[in-house]
Amino acid sequence: MAGEAVLVVEREAPIRAFLEQQLTDDGFEVLSADEAARALELVESARPDLVLLDAVLSDGSGFEVCKCLREGVPGRSWDREVPVIMVSSRTEPVDRLRGFARGCDDYVGRPFLYEELVARMRAVLRRAHGPRRTTLSVRDLVVDLGSRMVRLAGEAVQLSAKEYELLVALAEDPERVLTKDELLRDVWGFRSQGRTRTLDSHASRLRRKLNPDGEPTYVLNVWGVGYRLVAPAV
Repeated sequence: MAGEAVLVVEREAPIRAFLEQQLTDDGFEVLSADEAARALELVESARPDLVLLDAVLSDGSGFEVCKCLREGVPGRSWDREVPVIMVSSRTEPVDRLRGFARGCDDYVGRPFLYEELVARMRAVLRRAHGPRRTTLSVRDLVVDLGSRMVRLAGEAVQLSAKEYELLVALAEDPERVLTKDELLRDVWGFRSQGRTRTLDSHASRLRRKLNPDGEPTYVLNVWGVGYRLVAPAV
């Protein structure tokens, strides 16, 4: 996506310089800052298309910067939906969950592969610039993204927060198999699945709620790979 403006917020000069050079060579317009205060100034004045944000800055926390970007600051004005990818050496699950809780769109641990980072940037930018849908409809299942209401054949289905987020992830591309790593990263913020049964437990509960008659229509387990919402149409 040549021409997109990217704000690099990074306290370490060598990494900041590396990203500035590589992103510029790949056609991005690059702005940079090494402090939280300067980052907020640039987000307000330059209106970047995406922010790469370190979790630890010399004058504050990148997590709090992300929170400010999402919630706003009195007397300041910027796009609160600007995509944010946190890029940090803090890679513990609690750090990733903290980043997603503050509103980041993705979390990349350091050291990183530059090619993977750019791929994630492009994916986030595609989602941000795509058409904004208000509902997801799959057969007789309807997800209202504004109200977070789910209806199956016209009847409301009560879901927990994570069950709902898992359903949305599956419903955005209902016939595609999403790997367990993808779902754990996108819904829970985990880097790898390890031994966690979190996803399988939530998928099992979601399946029971969406298939009250026991027929395996929704939330299909593809053994050894992951899940998809429905089987492909024949």
